[in-house]
Amino acid sequence: MTDIIPGFTGSPLERVDHLRDDAEAVECLRRDPAARLLAMNGLDPVPNEAGELTWLPVPEDAGALILLGLIDGAPRFAAMGDGSGGGVVGPSRSPLLFKLLATLPYAEAATYAAARSLVDWHARHGHCPRCGAPTEPFRAGWARRCSADGSEHFPRTDPVVIMLAEHDGRVLVGRQAMFPAGRYSALAGFVEVGESIEEAVARELFEEAGVRATSVRYLASQPWPFPSSLMIACVAVVEDDRITLDAKELEDAMWVTGDEVAAAMREEAGARFLPPPPYAIANTLFQRWLAGD
Repeated sequence: MTDIIPGFTGSPLERVDHLRDDAEAVECLRRDPAARLLAMNGLDPVPNEAGELTWLPVPEDAGALILLGLIDGAPRFAAMGDGSGGGVVGPSRSPLLFKLLATLPYAEAATYAAARSLVDWHARHGHCPRCGAPTEPFRAGWARRCSADGSEHFPRTDPVVIMLAEHDGRVLVGRQAMFPAGRYSALAGFVEVGESIEEAVARELFEEAGVRATSVRYLASQPWPFPSSLMIACVAVVEDDRITLDAKELEDAMWVTGDEVAAAMREEAGARFLPPPPYAIANTLFQRWLAGD
């Protein structure tokens, strides 16, 4: 296994789960002079002059906060919003965000990813899915409780498999119509209920490209906070290279050699395709495949 690290990983946050039910301890952390609040504009981070996350002193009137955890012993918070559950507070993926992610250190991006997913979850879960009554936050912002039936609700992560199909020294790449011109990536899809990771990889490859997996190996994982997924990166050996494209899912798919992948990753002029951005785990998949993982 190589030391190639996926994006959105490596946060220095100490998550202090043992303190979340201790309202007095959380309030002490909130009033700590070293406590800091993550500056966000809706769901976007607000960068400082160095292009890093901005951390501000916690104001007295900050309202409901999420205790993200501790960094170097100092409490770190994110603003929960008004708690109304009125929906996503801003564009889901703004151009400013992707410009910042291109330069933000992975550890900082990982901290932001946790904050973004939690803020977005609160914005969308202001009412109980069982009875429709309003919910209230508890556990320092890591859960909500129904005001009527007392049921408790917690943030969820949606598992997504993302994979390279491999055959005779080549891998299969595809593109969606929404991608920038020339960009190709690994194929991906949500894990369905009652399905293993390996089964999801095989199903998605067959549904999207008509290739049948004979073996699947896991490589790495990555949080993907849009809104809250866990990307599970795999390589699957397939029995043949005949492509039957699902045009509703993919605009195009093609087999590429290791040399062609390497040229794309170096962004060489004349490369056969443009690679995914470095913070996406598809980029990590290409790197690890080239390294022989």
